[in-house]
Amino acid sequence: MKKPTWVIDKEKARRAAAAETVWLFGLHAVRDALLNPAREKLRLVVTKNALDKLSEAVAAAGVEPEIGDPRKFPAPLDPGSVHQGAALEVKPLDWGAPVDRLADAGAGAVVLCLDRVSDPHNVGAILRSAEVFGAAAVIAPARHSAPETGALAKTASGALERQPYLRVRNLAGSLQELQNMGYFVIGLDGEAEEELEPSLKTAGDRPIALVLGAEGPGLRDRTKETCDALAKIPFARDFGSLNVSNAAAVSLYAAQRR
Repeated sequence: MKKPTWVIDKEKARRAAAAETVWLFGLHAVRDALLNPAREKLRLVVTKNALDKLSEAVAAAGVEPEIGDPRKFPAPLDPGSVHQGAALEVKPLDWGAPVDRLADAGAGAVVLCLDRVSDPHNVGAILRSAEVFGAAAVIAPARHSAPETGALAKTASGALERQPYLRVRNLAGSLQELQNMGYFVIGLDGEAEEELEPSLKTAGDRPIALVLGAEGPGLRDRTKETCDALAKIPFARDFGSLNVSNAAAVSLYAAQRR
């Protein structure tokens, strides 16, 4: 019996995901990945100078390094990558599903959700802020959002190895799952009537999910409709806007101070 097309496509996608690898680069990103026991490490390419700086992490990971010429670095990186003489090929991390990861997050938990934020530098900076302010996870759709890349990892400065970055099939569906778990979902929208602080007070002692959209398009209509409240970050002047990574840091700080 011939398999349905959707079954064949699903199997192809599963095989492609299993074969996918990521090249991390830069001393901080490579060191933290080497020290992460959950990270599957495949190939380490370093210059002699970088190996001296990473010697403890390399020994702890048990990975055999390949020594590369700094003038012709052999790792397959984009020419503009500031690799600092260190590159590590790895498998993407699997943090699991939100409902499983956040089951024991607690009443004061804060989750950050990203709606089509595709710039890896923005997402890397957001992961770094999420770690600093103690977010339980960062959730983003698998499509139309920044995947795990070397540029993202370098901007995150190690946070990618420690801060759960959960890629989901459907963001609105995941927001509904969070609501079923007791989360109060607040969408950040510059045109909202209410400011963030009153919305946080409305949430009371419930766990909170903060939802941010891409710069320009903002939140999709379906995402807005799913949120329990829409709120804006107040500005001191008539015209003002924040980069999405800065807005994430401000909103996380406010949520943790409630």
